[in-house]
Amino acid sequence: MEEEHQQVLIGLDFAIASPEVLEILIDDIEDPATFDQIARANVHRPEILTMLLHHVDTPVEVRSFITGIMQVPVPIVAKTPRNYEVRRESLTTKIQRLNVSARIQLALKGGREIRGILSRDSNKEVMFSVLENAKITNPEIELIVKSRSTLEEALRRISRNREWMRSYTIVQGLVTNPKTPPGIAVTHVSYLKTKDLFIVEKNKNVSETIRLAARKLLHVRKPK
Repeated sequence: MEEEHQQVLIGLDFAIASPEVLEILIDDIEDPATFDQIARANVHRPEILTMLLHHVDTPVEVRSFITGIMQVPVPIVAKTPRNYEVRRESLTTKIQRLNVSARIQLALKGGREIRGILSRDSNKEVMFSVLENAKITNPEIELIVKSRSTLEEALRRISRNREWMRSYTIVQGLVTNPKTPPGIAVTHVSYLKTKDLFIVEKNKNVSETIRLAARKLLHVRKPK
């Protein structure tokens, strides 16, 4: 699995990616330029060009490029309001049908919704790939560190990222997540505000080591 993961990390080649992976990516593209990249990488794959041509979010200039290649008229694609919950459920269903390698590709290249779905994937390589996605944001990391379903190793990786650990909310989430190894959580207790130390001290979900560290800090910070 490690060797497979390293191969995927080289990058997702739009020219050879499966139609299933591209369909999901297209549904959650954050950068409009990606539509053009996918189209130009697939000029010899009419099924992918057709998918792009009829997708509601495909930019006009990309549609024109595709119709020029396929020698077909520009289709009229009506934009209709999309139900967020239905759309997310559809994405989740499609993603669940994919194998691990395809989910890793999506985790590395997918948009916010795809990352949100895959951040709860039971396969650790998929979860780690979400963390390696170049577009992942601090608010997304905050949700991951607060989730009790997050794998311990994922929390370890987050704790080693200096940029993420500059966020107070992420530090707080890491300290209070029962899945965080006590040896890691206790090193960050001192960064918590006094009001949050009171909460940690009484939090029965975290280890006694963490509560004791919070108690000692509160004693030190107590006005003389």
